[in-house]
Amino acid sequence: MFKIRRVFDDTLSIDRQAITEVQKIIRDQFPDASETEEILSLPDKLKNPLKYRFRSILFVADNQHGNVKGFALVHHEPVLGFSFLDYLSVAPRLSSRGIGGALYQRIREEAIQLRSECLACECLPDDTRLCNDPKLMIQNRSRLRFYERFGAFPVVNTRYETPLQEGDDCPPYLVIDILTLKKPPSSTWTRQMVQAILERKYGHRCPPGYIRSVVDSFTDNPVMLRPPRYSKKEVHIPFIPVQSLDKRIALLTSRDHQIHHVRERGYVEAPVRIPAIEKEIMKLEIFDRHATRAHPESHITAVHDKKYVAYFKRMSENLKPGESVYPYVFPLRNTVRPPRELALRAGYYCMDTFTPLNRNAFMAARKAVDCTLTAADLLLAGYRMSYALVRPPGHHAERKVFGGFCYFNNAAIAANYLCRQGTVAVLDIDYHHGNGTQDIFYGRRNVLTISLHGHPNIAYPYFSGFEDERGDGKGTRYNINFPLDENVSARTYEDTLRKALEHIHAFNPSFIVLSLGLDTAKGDPTGSWNLTADNFYSNGLLIGSLKKPILVVQEGGYRIASIGKNARYFFSGLQKGMTTG
Repeated sequence: MFKIRRVFDDTLSIDRQAITEVQKIIRDQFPDASETEEILSLPDKLKNPLKYRFRSILFVADNQHGNVKGFALVHHEPVLGFSFLDYLSVAPRLSSRGIGGALYQRIREEAIQLRSECLACECLPDDTRLCNDPKLMIQNRSRLRFYERFGAFPVVNTRYETPLQEGDDCPPYLVIDILTLKKPPSSTWTRQMVQAILERKYGHRCPPGYIRSVVDSFTDNPVMLRPPRYSKKEVHIPFIPVQSLDKRIALLTSRDHQIHHVRERGYVEAPVRIPAIEKEIMKLEIFDRHATRAHPESHITAVHDKKYVAYFKRMSENLKPGESVYPYVFPLRNTVRPPRELALRAGYYCMDTFTPLNRNAFMAARKAVDCTLTAADLLLAGYRMSYALVRPPGHHAERKVFGGFCYFNNAAIAANYLCRQGTVAVLDIDYHHGNGTQDIFYGRRNVLTISLHGHPNIAYPYFSGFEDERGDGKGTRYNINFPLDENVSARTYEDTLRKALEHIHAFNPSFIVLSLGLDTAKGDPTGSWNLTADNFYSNGLLIGSLKKPILVVQEGGYRIASIGKNARYFFSGLQKGMTTG
């Protein structure tokens, strides 16, 4: 079994490993290119496209252990609008397992999305007048038969296959796949493409006179492609979108979330929220379900105070089924000597009077953390998008206190976890300020925290989220708040979101953790804004356009009638933003 995914850069260890294995395959199968600057510079090509005058795109087919079974390296020229397949190769002894065909289908899909006029490549000839090596001829015919199956044929009546040096053997054909076009491209456009390929890829070897001679030989208008040679008629394999990890969203849902069910009147954070969202988003057919894996409690105590975690666990264990404890005494005068009685101590660790402790609260919150960390693991395993559809939510949970229906800060724990691999930006778009996330990272500079929310003058938690809260010490300027008025138009919200994304773009994080609140929607019982499904789509599109690995963590959203539809529209926009352009 194998999966296909795009490698964007060498930030993640799994991608560094993939690039190394790709370079090894090239050395094994293309000895002439083994130690050239072209291969050694592969990591830099993926990160700095302008430097090399091509946008390099690398796809790998690997297994669950990250072992690369095959790869495709494509160069995109956005001005002329063509894609050039530089390498398509499968690891030795694996050529008959469908890997090459799946990679080529993924390349075609990408080229079409990039609006390429054609997908070009080079292939060694199957003509004995051009190739004298019988063994090589067998391979050449096999490759050309492969491309012919997809509707890609050599260009004829040109000098492209002219040897660079007299006596050179096996000069390559130029092979063109016209993709969705009805006829081959014009001679004028093709000459520009050929000149770009020869100058940028072979300029260090090909004299200007040679390049000019080859370019000028493209006189047929449109260019002529060789008729089918390996099939009786022109039969193309139909275009089939390939399941590629960079287009999929890993979905994690804690099946134990329903054990935390507070039935008191007015407690809107109910179990029904999860299936309402899940039912709608699965209509998109872009989600891959994954099982949750348990993670050590040390990831929680790396973010939350150990005494608070121990108290929360002990208190939950001591309560009877159906029994809830609400804080009602708070340590305003003495914050260093908590009461001996556990029930009275609730106010020592809580910031409001409506978030109860009960027998199942700790277990449900613990499972939500496991869910979120598993979603983070899947980003590290090659997904570009993952979604922790969890409850209870977490962004109000500070280092030492809980509240706002939140006990453990799922997003903050995941952000801290991902910091082992690079910098993180936490973007909170819940209606309420993410005071817990701000509190946890207020003094750090490797995590940028940004929150768009109702102004604390009118919205919970009231005491935080002001614009002048900018961070402390090393974290100064790494906490940004956008408090908004009680009544905000969709246009104003989108303009504010664009400003927030500009800050993230400038920070250039390795990962984004998104605290997704759907309580910004019209009619939500806890908010005052009026965002519609179309607005959620637009916001998702903008966030996805950052094209950074993103972990979405569910926070608020309590209008059951619309919560699922709004989530579906958001993820539709997010996926489109991540995978197009």
